[in-house]
Amino acid sequence: MKFSDVIGHDDLKRRLSQQIDAGRISHAQLFSGAAGYGTLPLALAYVQYLFCPHRHDGDSCGVCPSCQQIASLAHPDLHFVFPVNKQNKKSGEVITSDMFLDLWRETWSESGGIFTPEEWYERLDLGKTMKGLITAKESEEIIRKLQFKSFSSDYKAMIIWLPEAMNQEAANKILKILEEPWEKTLFILVSERPDLLLQTITSRTQEVAVSGIDVATLERIALNEGREQVEAHNMARLARGSVIELRALLRGQSDEARKLYFELFCRLMRLSYNDKHLELFEWADDMTALTREGQRQFFLNAVRLLRESYMIHAGLGSISYLWGEEADFCRKFAPYIGNQNIEFLVDEIETAMMQIAQNGAPRIVFTHFALAVSKQINRL
Repeated sequence: MKFSDVIGHDDLKRRLSQQIDAGRISHAQLFSGAAGYGTLPLALAYVQYLFCPHRHDGDSCGVCPSCQQIASLAHPDLHFVFPVNKQNKKSGEVITSDMFLDLWRETWSESGGIFTPEEWYERLDLGKTMKGLITAKESEEIIRKLQFKSFSSDYKAMIIWLPEAMNQEAANKILKILEEPWEKTLFILVSERPDLLLQTITSRTQEVAVSGIDVATLERIALNEGREQVEAHNMARLARGSVIELRALLRGQSDEARKLYFELFCRLMRLSYNDKHLELFEWADDMTALTREGQRQFFLNAVRLLRESYMIHAGLGSISYLWGEEADFCRKFAPYIGNQNIEFLVDEIETAMMQIAQNGAPRIVFTHFALAVSKQINRL
C-alpha cells in the first residue's frame, strides 16, 4: 500500500512522509478516524514507507521485496492485531488474531482495507450478540513477537486495529509496553473511538487525526463509476467524507442496513410525537435484535438525521445532505427539532452509544433512550 494508493488526504500523507524523512518517528501513534475515511490503509502506507529502502518523492517504491511483502500483508517484521471471537467457543479456548489472518488478508484484498467493524464481525460469523475482542492473551502474543529481532527491516511494527476492543487486562499489558518500548519498535493504534481508550494509553501516543475525504476526490470516484456530474457531486456530498458511505450510495438506496436504520429512526420519532409509550417498548425490543455494531450504526445515522433536520429548521436546507425519502421525512420532521432539544437528543445518543459499547443491557439502554426521546419531541 503506497501513499499514492490511499484515497485522498494529500496534505496528511505529505506530512507523514516528511516526518519519517526527518527521523521524527514516534514509537506509538494513534491513527484516529472512521473506517470509511481510509484510516487503516493510511496506517499501512505509513509503515510501508518507513520500511522501504528505496523510498523517494514522498512515497515508497512499491516494487522492492519489502513493499511487496507489506502489500500482501506478509512482511515478517509487520504484525497485526484485531478483534476476534467465535461462536461455540470451548471453555478456556484461546482465540487470537493469528488464527484469522487468512480471513483478514482476504477481507483486506476485497475491500482495499476499507471496511467497518460490522463487516469484519460478519466475516467472523459472530451472530447478532457476539462481538470481537482483544484479550490479555493477545497482548502476551504482542510482547512475545516483538521481543525478537527484526528480520529484514530496521524497524518492527505492530498495527492494532480497533484497540478500543481491548479488555481491561489487555489494555494494561499494552500500557506497560508503551511505557518501556523496545528500540525501533513501532506501535500504530487504528481507532474509530479513541475516547474509549484508557487515557493513560492515549497520553503515550502521538495522534494522527484522519478526517473525512474531500468532496472532489469522492466525486471523481463516482464519475469513474459512470455517474453524471450532478449526481456524482450530490453523492460525494452525501457520503460525508466516507468511501464506505459512497459505495452504499453507488449501490443504490436499497441498501438493506441503511434502509433499516432509517425506518427505525422514523418509527421512533413518530411514536414519540404521538406519545405511544407502549409501542416504544416494542421499538426497544426490536433494537435489541440488531448486532452491537448495528446498534452503533443506528445511533450514528440518528445523529446525522437529527443534524440535517435541525439544519432545515434553521433555514439552511439548501446545504442539506439529504435526498429521496430521507429528505421528505426530515422536511416534515424539522419543525420538531430546534435549539430547545437538539443538544439533549444528541447527548442521549452519545450516552446510549457509550453504554452499549460498555456492554450495557440493550433492552434497558434502548427503553430508557426511547422514553427520554419521547419527552423531547413535543417541546417546541
